[in-house]
Amino acid sequence: MADPTPILCQHNPSSDTQEQPPSPPPNKYHPSLGSTVELCIGDFNWSQFLQSVLVSIAWLFDAQQTFITVFTDAQPSWHCTSADNDCAATATLCDLPREWWAWDGPAHASTVSEWSLECANSLISGLPASSFFVGCLVGGFGLASLADSSLGRKNMLFFSCLVMGITSLLATLSSNVWIYSALKFLCGFARATIGTSALVLATEIVGKRRRGQTSVIGFFFFTIGFLSLPVMAYANKSSSWRNLYLWTSILTMIYCILVKVFVTESPRWLLVRGRTEEAVTTLKYITSVTQSNLDLAINNMSHEEENWNVDLFSALRILLQKKWSRRRLVSIMGMGIGIGFVYYGMPLGLQNLSFNLYLGVTFNALSELPSALIVFFFIDKFNRRVALLFFTILSGVFSLLSIIEVKPWSNLQIGFELISFFSACSSFNIYLIYTTELFPTCVRNSALSMARLAVVLGGAFSPMLVSAGRANKFLCYGVFGLVIGFSGVYGIFLPETRGRALCDTMDEEESKENIASGILA
Repeated sequence: MADPTPILCQHNPSSDTQEQPPSPPPNKYHPSLGSTVELCIGDFNWSQFLQSVLVSIAWLFDAQQTFITVFTDAQPSWHCTSADNDCAATATLCDLPREWWAWDGPAHASTVSEWSLECANSLISGLPASSFFVGCLVGGFGLASLADSSLGRKNMLFFSCLVMGITSLLATLSSNVWIYSALKFLCGFARATIGTSALVLATEIVGKRRRGQTSVIGFFFFTIGFLSLPVMAYANKSSSWRNLYLWTSILTMIYCILVKVFVTESPRWLLVRGRTEEAVTTLKYITSVTQSNLDLAINNMSHEEENWNVDLFSALRILLQKKWSRRRLVSIMGMGIGIGFVYYGMPLGLQNLSFNLYLGVTFNALSELPSALIVFFFIDKFNRRVALLFFTILSGVFSLLSIIEVKPWSNLQIGFELISFFSACSSFNIYLIYTTELFPTCVRNSALSMARLAVVLGGAFSPMLVSAGRANKFLCYGVFGLVIGFSGVYGIFLPETRGRALCDTMDEEESKENIASGILA
């Protein structure tokens, strides 16, 4: 029977009552947990590929719920119904009597037209989208450690997608902006861990040779989800905005069934939690290694079993207890805030450029595709720190160039903006992969959740800068450029991880940190 005591990240306090000799580093006769899992996983095969693809599809639904308000909460076009010349000369409909104008389409095509929010305070009209991102912030922090502790990667992914789907379905029943905003908050709360759980689970079921390419699969699905929304919205332009939520929520819940039935749990997480028999069963399913060889490898591995009193923030406390993990977490979050400014702010800032808004949004969505392709084919060749520094500086420079309004440079604004956004997307993709490599299995999901939380936090400031940028473009694209340009400098405080096997315990990761620092021979 599997030992129920998990292999954890911090020492049992009771063991400190007597002096213990230092544990020697794992040797060739007693390999570490991390090297044992790498050996057991074996060569990349179709089973691992299909598992990675199925898990990564979650990013598609993540993208749909992230950007759906661009269409459901948009202000529709309108026309004058009065022959009065004052109507045609008026720039905004709020200056006109209600009987002088009408919507071009049906009133139920948007929340703005259905609930008469066209002249409401910007805080009220923007409340649903703001509530969603606030929910992401709260969920990213509150749910950060559950996938590392009690729920695991698979269950966290399943429940997050399920709650997101249910709240999206309930949004179709909203009778006013307040109920709608509350449901958007719950949707954002559940959505906060989907990308994190999907990325961690996809990378932990493959070996280090294919880890980089496997990570990028999710980015492709995110782009597909982003691009699917304009198609769905165009097909739904004469119908209710509720249909978009209905379609996306039903597809999400169907996907939840597939996750529950076909997705396997991470064997790394199972071993860290001491559930050896389940880990062996999972490894048999995704590898071609025989049962006897799996048992032999796992029985011979060297690890220290430690007690861990699990609670919601246990993994976060462990991350902050050790100097090296605290430094990594602070540095990666500082970098994430800068990336988030541009990644979420650039598409919002398109309204401040003299370019067609719809084409600009489409081009921005399409620019994520070459970004994912570049990372997919070259991630194994990228030095993580150098690549992040290069793309963040490139994004910053071209964001600053976007504020130039002197001809002929002003005609190139959209080109500069696209290069800046493309570079921010590349930075974001590398940033997520880098984060998964910086932290061991026992806290990896928590660390990645905090890293994504930092990106969302940066994005939360973007709408205010975009509004200020209507009068002064420097307050929008100028600030964006400076923040992301300097964020790459945080990489100086982080180790390089390219080609390195993933660690599973804090002790194993600390041993590598000490060896790299010259503390151990």
